[in-house]
Amino acid sequence: EILEEEMPGGVLICDSSAGYMMKTKGADACVVGADRVCADGSTANKIGTYQLAIAAAYHNVPFYVASPFTTLDTSLKSGADIEIEERPAEELINTSRAPKGMPCWNPAFDVTSPDLITGIITEKGVIERGPDGTFDVIGFVKKHSGEEVTYEEPSGLVVPSGYTEQTCASLPSYIEENSPYVMAEIGATSASDLSAVEMGDGNLNLVFIVTNTKNKKKIIVKQSLPYVRCVGESWPLTLERSHFEFKALSVHYAACPSFTPKVYYFSRANGLMIMEYIPPPNIILRKGLIAGIKYPTVASDLGVFCAKTLFATSSLKLSAAETRQEIEFWSKNHEMCTLTETVIFTEPYIEASNNRWTSPQLDDDKKAIENDFELKLAASKLKRKFMTETQALLHADLHTGSVMCSPEDGKTFVIDPEFAFYGPMGFDVGAILANFMLAYVAQGGHQNGEEYAHWILEQVVALWKSFKSTFCELWSDPKEHKGCAYHRSMFESDEALTAAQDSFIAEIFTDTLGFAGMKMLRRIVGIAHVEDLESIADADARSKCERRGLEIAKELIKEAKVYGTIEDVVAMAATK
Repeated sequence: EILEEEMPGGVLICDSSAGYMMKTKGADACVVGADRVCADGSTANKIGTYQLAIAAAYHNVPFYVASPFTTLDTSLKSGADIEIEERPAEELINTSRAPKGMPCWNPAFDVTSPDLITGIITEKGVIERGPDGTFDVIGFVKKHSGEEVTYEEPSGLVVPSGYTEQTCASLPSYIEENSPYVMAEIGATSASDLSAVEMGDGNLNLVFIVTNTKNKKKIIVKQSLPYVRCVGESWPLTLERSHFEFKALSVHYAACPSFTPKVYYFSRANGLMIMEYIPPPNIILRKGLIAGIKYPTVASDLGVFCAKTLFATSSLKLSAAETRQEIEFWSKNHEMCTLTETVIFTEPYIEASNNRWTSPQLDDDKKAIENDFELKLAASKLKRKFMTETQALLHADLHTGSVMCSPEDGKTFVIDPEFAFYGPMGFDVGAILANFMLAYVAQGGHQNGEEYAHWILEQVVALWKSFKSTFCELWSDPKEHKGCAYHRSMFESDEALTAAQDSFIAEIFTDTLGFAGMKMLRRIVGIAHVEDLESIADADARSKCERRGLEIAKELIKEAKVYGTIEDVVAMAATK
């Protein structure tokens, strides 16, 4: 552009040398572009713009944004409302010599605040600061568009600017236009090579399998909807959950790459993620348990996954400053936490329109839950713990529908961590144990036999023991245990360290049982049930299984502290 416009004094520099050039050679002004300009004058542009603005401000160089009139978006109040796309780590690692598994942060854009901007240049004029020092973007747009323009706080269903719900027809072109890396990953040269099929049956999202028809390579595309899918648009839900899911998968992959799928691409604006396809014979664990398939290592794999991801994100591994920083970030996923607090910790214990159960068979059971003060008190204490204890980064939706596996050793993959936040460790471990328990009680309505039901209970024991042993191994390793909690200098002898570990694990065990009971109960009388039980066609047979599940759940919620070993727990479950 400099050459074409014959601008005098044009010189090419590396972008990272701009600040030093301002210092040593001087600059009359700095002009950048923008993809979006908010009502307050905040702008979003390619990554690096923000640091350029800071350099200009430090060296007293006027900083202008030159952008088309169409980029002025008064529906966005400030930069905080701008969706910033984050790109996969592979784009950094695969173009450098960085080691595989190296934690990466790869935002495609950044936001420059209006206090760093001198003026906003458009083809219809320049937006300059008013007497109060602010940019009147709304007034400028109103003046030059001839339309009434105001910023209004959103209410009800909100579809962010730039969001497009994908279909099987639109996805191939979207991938070609937005991710050359993904196209190269599956060996595709054009959108015509790709074929998409929707295969999601979840409560919240769209899920597609996209295939390169020439070489049969596949990828998974997951897109968040701006509402709860199983309810409809009457229950809006933030698209930001996809951003937290992407971040959680990145954290999980760094901590436990063996059991976490790779992510190739992420668009925050579209709530869309492209990730590794996990091929057959891997299937959703829940479906395998219904079919009576035995998985030799799934329980131990899940125990390892929980131990590694929870330990790596806890204050046992992180410094105090790092821990507080992580808690602050993940606390922003509060809308998903609110959903959990509603459908798990509150509604199942009261009269609520979302609740459903096998009626009339379980009518008396549901009423008994509503009238059980001891149960509701215990549930309330667990809710308080869920809301206030920030021990580690949780998957927070770790059920057998969030696990893919095959009968081959070590072939276990944990997916769908969009509820991720910092909470009590026992919630994750309890969630997956609860789903094995639900699979166990459901066996009475399936044809897999008593031996298979017993095998499921063995997996409950194996999972907990795997979690405990792996967690303690990490804690015992000075290279892993370098955080602020249980400082090693306070427990120097093996006996002292073991005693500290035993005390901590005992607390996690009690939490695990209580949360397991909560997760079981809500899957029987709450809004979202499980296929293990729902697939039992005969209502009488189904309700008999569900009643067993409720009895186990209530025992775990109210009497978690009574149980000292996981063997005691499965023995209790076998008698219900």
